[in-house]
Amino acid sequence: MPVLLPVLLLVSALLSWALTNAVRRYAIARAILDIPNRRSSHNVPTPLGGGLAIAVSGLGGITMSAVLGWVPMRVAIGLVGGGVLVAAVGLVDERRGVPASIRITVHALATAWALYFLGGMPKVTILGDILAVGWPGTAVAVVGLVWATNLYNFMDGIDGLAGTEAVSIGLIAGLLLFFGQQSGLATIALFIVAASSGFLVWNWAPAKIFMGDGGAGLLGFLFGALAVASENAHSVPATTWVLLLGVFVFDATLTLVRRVLQGERWYNAHRSHAYQRATQAGWSHRAVTTAVVFINVGLGLLAWVGQVWPGALAWTYAVAAIGLVGVYRRIGQVPPMKEQSGTPTGIARQSAKL
Repeated sequence: MPVLLPVLLLVSALLSWALTNAVRRYAIARAILDIPNRRSSHNVPTPLGGGLAIAVSGLGGITMSAVLGWVPMRVAIGLVGGGVLVAAVGLVDERRGVPASIRITVHALATAWALYFLGGMPKVTILGDILAVGWPGTAVAVVGLVWATNLYNFMDGIDGLAGTEAVSIGLIAGLLLFFGQQSGLATIALFIVAASSGFLVWNWAPAKIFMGDGGAGLLGFLFGALAVASENAHSVPATTWVLLLGVFVFDATLTLVRRVLQGERWYNAHRSHAYQRATQAGWSHRAVTTAVVFINVGLGLLAWVGQVWPGALAWTYAVAAIGLVGVYRRIGQVPPMKEQSGTPTGIARQSAKL
């Protein structure tokens, strides 16, 4: 590990912390607030736009690492170029609103950019065996990256959850990549951790600012692109990344499928994700987020077992799937709140604590 790396990681975290505070003050002054309604998990108008700090510090750190030769230049160009597009459309959407069709188009362009510089995904590792899949593998990667970008945004619904997920998964993935002889990709993961940590200081419950679409979409995109890069580098397989991000992938995907099968308008805002049902059942935002961290540690241990003993991969995936299904079913017994418009009671506090 380069001697200068810890210093730059600390600078990235401090920059993210300072920028988040600056964005928070600006958002309050310009009334750029997330106003609660009956689909919200908060009841106080809260500043938006904290994702800008994550984008500047995180993408800046990745760029600096490439300039210093710690990260392959093509990987950095792919992630930073695509990341700028995702963050930009998210930030504009927070301020002015962007049609879903345009957002998805920009996400697809960002994904195409990243995959071009990453070399697509012509091979995929399945249970320890490397399979040549050609262009269909790249096509699947396009869908996967666009979905990763959006599912992370769907899961950014309570205080601290998305930021804590980025910190915990980034640390676990960084360790796996480092021991997988991919110190460059591990460095990228650590800069995601640093940028998210600085923001998380302000976003931990009770949140003083939200990351918004720009930050959440960016984190999902970066993790998805890292999965492709590490797959191509024959380090941590893309399927292991799905395991690591199991909480977010499982909750977002199953909730979407369930809503579609029930004939609901899946693109409408709602409160039927498992983490939202947990808060409706009386769990605090801190408790839900802390529980997710413990689950992530368990998933990380399973991923490590799969890396050390490839023959156990099938068992690790099975154990993870059974565990996540059990948690989802248990929480799913709580009925989701009806989707109605309006403002919840108790909003009279307004922005007194902003």
